[in-house]
This record gives sequence, C-alpha cells and structure tokens, in this order.
Amino acid sequence: MQNVILIVHLLLALSLIGVVLLQRSEGGGLGMGGGGGAMSQRAAATALGKITWILAICFIATSLTLTILAAQDASGVSVMDRLTGGAPAAEEPGTPGEIDTDSLLPPPSASGSETSPDAPLVPRAD
Repeated sequence: MQNVILIVHLLLALSLIGVVLLQRSEGGGLGMGGGGGAMSQRAAATALGKITWILAICFIATSLTLTILAAQDASGVSVMDRLTGGAPAAEEPGTPGEIDTDSLLPPPSASGSETSPDAPLVPRAD
C-alpha cells in the first residue's frame, strides 16, 4: 500500500513540476512589479492554474498519508534504541536462528606463536 502511494506521490510531483513550468510567467515574484502589487485585481483562473491547484492538493494529501503510514510503522520503536543498538529483548542461547559467534573467529595460527587465546590478531608481512 505504501509503495503504491509513493509511486502516485512521485507521479504527482513530476506532473506538478511540468504544469508549473508550462504556465506563463507573470513578470514579478511575490507581487512585485507589474502595477498595483497586492491591491491589483486577481487574474482570471486558467485551466493550468486549476490543474496546478488540484495537483498541489493531491501532492499534500499523499505527503500526509505517507507520513501517517511511516509513523504507524515506527510506533513502539525508540530512536535511542536504534542509535544504541539496544534490542528490546535478546534471544536465549540455543534458540533457532542464533548465530554462533565462536564459529566466526579465524582458526588459531599454526606456528603457535600466540601464547594467549585472547591475544589480538596482528597481520604479518610474510
């Protein structure tokens, strides 16, 4: 569901960009220039202007929908838990799916130069 809304959101964004670029430039940003400024009469609404408003409203609606869906997916998960790596509950040893960390260690060296099994592994230039 979230993927479908995201695709619709992206299509709305692209079409909104296209419609805005197709419109005629008024010649002054934020009502500057062009005569009366804020006191001038409103121009007649064109078809492109109406389409722009419709696309903008749909874009905002899909943005809010995606935000609500993302908030529901993240409920119950703290940001601090994600940063510190603190899992809510650790599995007990011997449960299926547990990774045996001892098997991930490299085999001991054949030369026997290490005196302690806890000694750090140091690369050699042989």
